[in-house]
Amino acid sequence: MELGLGGKVVLVTGGSKGIGLACARGFAAEGARVVICSRGQENIDAALRDLPGAVGFAADLTDAAAAAALVARVEETVGPVDVLVNSAGAAKRAPVDELTPAAWRAAMDAKYFSYIHVIDPVIKRMAARGAGVIVNVIGNGGKVPNPIHVAGGAANAALMLATAGLAGAYAARGVRVVGVNPAGTETERVAEGLRAAARGAGVSFEEAQRQMLAGIPVGRLARPEEIADTVVFLASARAGYISGVNLTVDGAAAPVVL
Repeated sequence: MELGLGGKVVLVTGGSKGIGLACARGFAAEGARVVICSRGQENIDAALRDLPGAVGFAADLTDAAAAAALVARVEETVGPVDVLVNSAGAAKRAPVDELTPAAWRAAMDAKYFSYIHVIDPVIKRMAARGAGVIVNVIGNGGKVPNPIHVAGGAANAALMLATAGLAGAYAARGVRVVGVNPAGTETERVAEGLRAAARGAGVSFEEAQRQMLAGIPVGRLARPEEIADTVVFLASARAGYISGVNLTVDGAAAPVVL
């Protein structure tokens, strides 16, 4: 299927690892001009060895000024951003008894504001040009509460609302905004969550993993590439009438009628 992404400038935050890196690879395979962002230059350099032709910039996206500077640098050195994929940042998972007000605030900084700080300058530039797509990789924790992911889930829920609200506000100006909510995926973030779940339940990592898989009807975690395939399609012209939705990709773990 021709997705029409050749030559498009695609900025992938969190693009050095996990789902973000898989997305960067997917867009590169479609001929897009890929830019990745991560907090650490070492991680970027490692990812770029697997992404011929891509470029990368280090930035701490919890800092609004740093995020704005990143967007300006991308547009000055590569070109106007046609597609923004947000996959940076993840709230630390912890049993509820370990949460503090500082932990709740840290969760919002890590997940919600690391997205909003990039979305704000990008979506305004897209609207001024009359075209653009933003895909937010969020997480099903914003819809299905998890006792070790309450603070992070709250940040995810806020992002889902922001996704829907911005989509409606900018639709007439040529900008689409879509959310993708993965559940269990083969990434280090999920492994970290399983370690927190095991600690909270007083069980082994292996038992926590077995319990997680038991709740997924397809019987396995998603591969990062499967989430990336969804993101790439949603960013393409083939999905030109899809906006303002938060699409769950969870192997039927939480089947609902929306």
